[in-house]
Amino acid sequence: MDASNGRFVWFDLMTTDIKGAESFYSDVVGWQPTKWAGGDYVMWKAGDDEVGGVVGLPRSARKAGPSPEWLAYVGTDDVDAIARKAEQLGGKVVVPARDIPSIGRYAILVDRQGADFAVFQALDSTGAAGGDASEAGKLGHFSWAELNTTDWKSAWAFYSNLFGWLHTASMDMGPEYGEYFMFGFDEKDSIGGMSNSAPLLKTRPHWLHYVNVKSADETVEKVVQMGGRDLNGLMDVPGGGRIAQCVDPQGARFAIYSSQVEAT
Repeated sequence: MDASNGRFVWFDLMTTDIKGAESFYSDVVGWQPTKWAGGDYVMWKAGDDEVGGVVGLPRSARKAGPSPEWLAYVGTDDVDAIARKAEQLGGKVVVPARDIPSIGRYAILVDRQGADFAVFQALDSTGAAGGDASEAGKLGHFSWAELNTTDWKSAWAFYSNLFGWLHTASMDMGPEYGEYFMFGFDEKDSIGGMSNSAPLLKTRPHWLHYVNVKSADETVEKVVQMGGRDLNGLMDVPGGGRIAQCVDPQGARFAIYSSQVEAT
């Protein structure tokens, strides 16, 4: 089994303004947009590492209602089998399994509550970008995946069956948010969490992805300066980190994390 199986291995920003997004994230996160040699596609690079890409939201999709968003791909050995299983578990296939020449195979899916995600099967292990857990702590890499949904227990049954995720820890977030349920591959390897927070956030169910930055405080300032929004203010998290949940100028939600709390 490939080490990337069940891990978030790639992140696509689907937006209405590619150039605007390139400028925003280059300044805010430090990514360098790079043209993909294989076609009309721009990739995000954190130093020498490719972490994702940016694509234009099709006009047909805009008319149907979807707004700009981040779409994350989970690694698998068999995209077709995962797509079939997702349907059996109550999810839907939005884009059926298809090939990316010389790269791999992917499909875009929706879970039981309506959150979008994708699965990716690399042609070889070198194509599974982001699949190495050791990269999760590097600046410019995504390190945490958070499902804001309406029924996390149902969502957990869906994803744990699909990817073999295990419960790692839980935290009481108070009477409004309730339980924050964390998952991963063992008790020392949490890769994300989920809760029934979508109604409180006044959004549809969605995955929110956290990217590592040197300073969450300084990055939030840049987000606002560049036309984005800080949704809930800076927050300290258990273990000594600091986070903020943001929206880019086109409306895509993302979050930032720094491992150290700023001195006050």
